[in-house]
Amino acid sequence: MPLVSTKQILEEARKKSYGVGAYNVNNMEQVQAIMAAAKETQSPVIIQASRGALRYSNFTYLGYLMKAAVIEGFDIPVAMHLDHGNSLESAVEAINLGFSSVMIDGSLLEDGKTVSTYDYNVKVTNLVVEYAHARGVSVEAEIGTLSGIEDGVGSGKIHLTDPYEAKKFVSETGIDSLAIAVGTSHGAYKFKGSVNLDFNVLKKIRSLIDIPIVLHGASSVPKELINEVNKYGGRMMGTSGVPISSLQEAIKLGVSKINVDTDGRLAITAAIRKVFTEAPDKFDPRDYLGPARTALTNLIITKMKDFGTAGHAKDYFPLSLEDIKRQYNF
Repeated sequence: MPLVSTKQILEEARKKSYGVGAYNVNNMEQVQAIMAAAKETQSPVIIQASRGALRYSNFTYLGYLMKAAVIEGFDIPVAMHLDHGNSLESAVEAINLGFSSVMIDGSLLEDGKTVSTYDYNVKVTNLVVEYAHARGVSVEAEIGTLSGIEDGVGSGKIHLTDPYEAKKFVSETGIDSLAIAVGTSHGAYKFKGSVNLDFNVLKKIRSLIDIPIVLHGASSVPKELINEVNKYGGRMMGTSGVPISSLQEAIKLGVSKINVDTDGRLAITAAIRKVFTEAPDKFDPRDYLGPARTALTNLIITKMKDFGTAGHAKDYFPLSLEDIKRQYNF
């Protein structure tokens, strides 16, 4: 399948009322795990990298690993997405690397922590939309902010999305998808007490806008993973996530893209800690990164089934492996 935009993937998801996970990557093993899960379940997939992840990998390395996923998974629709771009410059860097989709998070200033004004958000989003659309790249933006900090992004406070402001924002920017705040949070410590997603806000937004809706901070923080981390020397207490049942309800109410990062980190960390504890003589990175890759694959297979993504790769018209290689001059 050729590289596709998130706009195409999410429009397909909206037609058939399922959700598509967007999974963050930092290295080769994560890319491989995501693609193994997508092939196993025959799911379209969004592979995304934050600007922090791109800096960590010196940009080009991670960009080409993500392109390799498109070629290796030639029968799977794949979008390469920039997560939480904070400026026109970050979007341009990702587009130049070959990304098919970018997020501009103008809800925060360029420090990634300070809540911006509405006018600032519109201005920076319009700049990115103009540049990206001229190059066939889709754009996600955000109204409202999430609490918690993950990969340097987060305001520390929740500002729920105002539905009427969301409608105005979509009209004024021409974006392809909108990330909203309905009570989710970045990181592994999402809630104190009961989960309190505001489905009424979600319903109202869905009734007012006609583009795909995105949910950030949507990891479930499975207790079995936390227990595994702590069993092998971790110190993660008081964690909480979004129950799968709540995510499935959000999908029914109109969410098409679900961002998952923390759960992947937990699966990897638990697997590596287990190897280090049970086989302290091991020092070959393959001895612990291999099990970490397998753990992440299994986690994402479950997510793809839970979100309803499984089996929908066939909805797209596939190209041959040779077609894909020609696309990237391999």
